Amino acid sequence: MLLIPQLPSKPAYLRVKIWRRLQRLGAISVKNSVYVLPASEQALEDFQWLLREIEQGGGEGMICEANLIDGLTDQEVQGLFDAARDADYGEIASQLRTIAAAIRRKRKALTNEAPELKSQVAKLRRRFTEVNAIDFFGDAGRVIVEGLLSELETRLIDAVASDQKERLAPSENSAELVGKTWVTRSGVHVDRIACAWLVRRFVDPEAHFKFVSVKNYDAEPGELRFDMFKAEFTHVGDMCSFEVLLERIGLNDPALRAIAEIVHDIDLKDGKFGREQVAGIAHVIAGICVSQKDDLARVERGSALFDDTYEYFRKKRGR
Repeated sequence: MLLIPQLPSKPAYLRVKIWRRLQRLGAISVKNSVYVLPASEQALEDFQWLLREIEQGGGEGMICEANLIDGLTDQEVQGLFDAARDADYGEIASQLRTIAAAIRRKRKALTNEAPELKSQVAKLRRRFTEVNAIDFFGDAGRVIVEGLLSELETRLIDAVASDQKERLAPSENSAELVGKTWVTRSGVHVDRIACAWLVRRFVDPEAHFKFVSVKNYDAEPGELRFDMFKAEFTHVGDMCSFEVLLERIGLNDPALRAIAEIVHDIDLKDGKFGREQVAGIAHVIAGICVSQKDDLARVERGSALFDDTYEYFRKKRGR
């Protein structure tokens, strides 16, 4: 599929805008102002929208589907696509290796810099996803980058788990938490849903929950409060209630730490950890809360989501 645009000399920004759009689409240039995508319905639609932008900017152009007869062969054109993606993957791999070297140098004092390193890895994961979407012929660099990303993500989780001095010393014996009624605010969302899941999955499978509407609730005998004012387990500093609960009961599990980072970013909206799963899980939680008005029903539905998420991270780490 060919796009042959003719752009006006002014405004200059239009040329830059169109060039960037072509880059995001994964198009390559085979001649001056002749751009190629592998023929598909999606490629046609992408070129049509781009041509519309060109025309709105005062330019013109044409789109055509072509068979190469002389000059470049199909294999040579595929080679151009592969070379472009190989360069993209190579750039990502280089940055990942730089981060890996930094982790090796700082392995004895990694805790403070771990969030920034995780943010960098998350950005490269998103860039990898963008490149992979326009890797039409499966360049070999994809496998290399995927391996580097998975290794780094795992190493960061493990490094922090082994190196980090706990900000909150584990002070709760799990046995002392069994048989309690766990109280929280009604209208549960991600943090409270995740806390309830953690309690039932790892502390007390028969735990009971109580949802109250009052802001200041005095616990009765046999009750523990979470994610509410004066609660036994609630926000501390920049930590959400799930993070605090995880630390206090001393669950040192990299898969749970990954979930804690996701819950943190959804609940506090600060992008501290930048995990790629945040947006998807946030949308699912929002859907649960819209469709389920009952708090316990939200906990049940959300628990299924966190069960699957936990298994994903646990098995990913074990690969």
